[in-house]
Amino acid sequence: MFYGIINICWIPFAGFVSFLVLLSAINKSVGVRKAYVNILLRIFEYGRVSIESASKVNQAIAKDKINVDQTPGVEQVDGSNAKESNEATNGSVLITRDVVLLPEAQESAHDKTNGTKKEEICFDFENCLDYVKSGVEAIIEDDVTSRFEAEELKSWNMLTRTNRHYEFISWKITMIWVIGFAIRYTILMPLRVLVCFIGVVFAVVANAFVALIPFRFLRLSLADLSFKITFRLISSSLSSLVIFHNKQYKPTTSGFCVANHTTPLDVAILSTDCTFSLIGQRHGGFLGVLQRALARASPHIWFERGEAKDRHLVAERLKQHVSDPNNPPILIFPEGTCINNTSVMQFKKGSFEVGGVIYPVAIKYDPRFGDAFWNSSKYSMMQYLYMMMTSWAIVCDVWYLPPMYRQEGESAIDFANRVKGVIAKQGGLVDLVWDGQLKRMKPKKEWREIQQIEFANRLKSD
Repeated sequence: MFYGIINICWIPFAGFVSFLVLLSAINKSVGVRKAYVNILLRIFEYGRVSIESASKVNQAIAKDKINVDQTPGVEQVDGSNAKESNEATNGSVLITRDVVLLPEAQESAHDKTNGTKKEEICFDFENCLDYVKSGVEAIIEDDVTSRFEAEELKSWNMLTRTNRHYEFISWKITMIWVIGFAIRYTILMPLRVLVCFIGVVFAVVANAFVALIPFRFLRLSLADLSFKITFRLISSSLSSLVIFHNKQYKPTTSGFCVANHTTPLDVAILSTDCTFSLIGQRHGGFLGVLQRALARASPHIWFERGEAKDRHLVAERLKQHVSDPNNPPILIFPEGTCINNTSVMQFKKGSFEVGGVIYPVAIKYDPRFGDAFWNSSKYSMMQYLYMMMTSWAIVCDVWYLPPMYRQEGESAIDFANRVKGVIAKQGGLVDLVWDGQLKRMKPKKEWREIQQIEFANRLKSD
């Protein structure tokens, strides 16, 4: 009887797996994920309206209570507070977040006002106030650390990961939250783990088979198909809905595909539509299994940690790869770390020094369905995957941008900044000059010395 039950269960399971692989191979969808996302949007909108209505009712009740209980002395205090609040609201912005001061412009204004000589130094206390103000603003909220925190939502997305008890506003919201919790943890999560497992097993088996094919043309074609199916299965395991724009600019020849970086899932998202050669450090565990499976049939570049620090070795490997026109484009994330998808931070110049065509790609995630940002300083890879498996979905837009080339006389840094600006503009992201490695390290000594020199120059006048 036991074997009979296994045989009965095996048939629908095999059919389910075959159906998934077939859809991934032909890159088609039956529309379930799109309908699922549309239903979620309606639920979120209902929750937003309910929360705002409940908030207005609570404010009205609190206001009535204050009007009944307040005394003349309290009225004066409240009126003063209201006046201060109006001044703060209607007046200038309290936090401007001007972390980078502009001593040159301020120096010119100072020179015109005083008309003194450049060599003289005036140690007026007021010269320090702008720096003090900038420092206080940076302590409250600076442009760097805020990029490594979850993006703030305008409305609650019915997930448990919130510090506000929105689920207890009304019994209807409570029921929606309870039902959603049950669906995510008892239906979606086990199903997603199963599909992800199928994707990894497919990668191991398919690439091992492809590696045995002696004919290069056939091997490359099957490796291309195997690569896409693998990441389409992994992408499906997260209920991802990806919308690609400007497909006429999709990378087609050997070169570098450069994108902003939010999550390790960026690789899976982009690889559902295009085949890439991946570059990165060798890993163990889940990522290590996937890396070794992909490397059997495709030309990927994996480094040991010590080798990755050797810039000349990395550059030589990249040049060798792009010199072969049969190799797929290399997918690179020049920021070097994950940013919370609100901005683009400094691009490392390494991939822009090698030469060849650059294919810019902008990725923008919709945070309403789940926070795709991986804070590697806070969560391990398994914790992050658990969070993704229990989120509603991964919804994002991907824009292919026209290929770019390094201009004559243009430095690698200027070229990197030009590409970064194009990606930021298309994705609606903030273009920042800061190095993303400030997430893990302190500012360089040279940066502090430059600010000190600029401050000294600011004290000088004509």
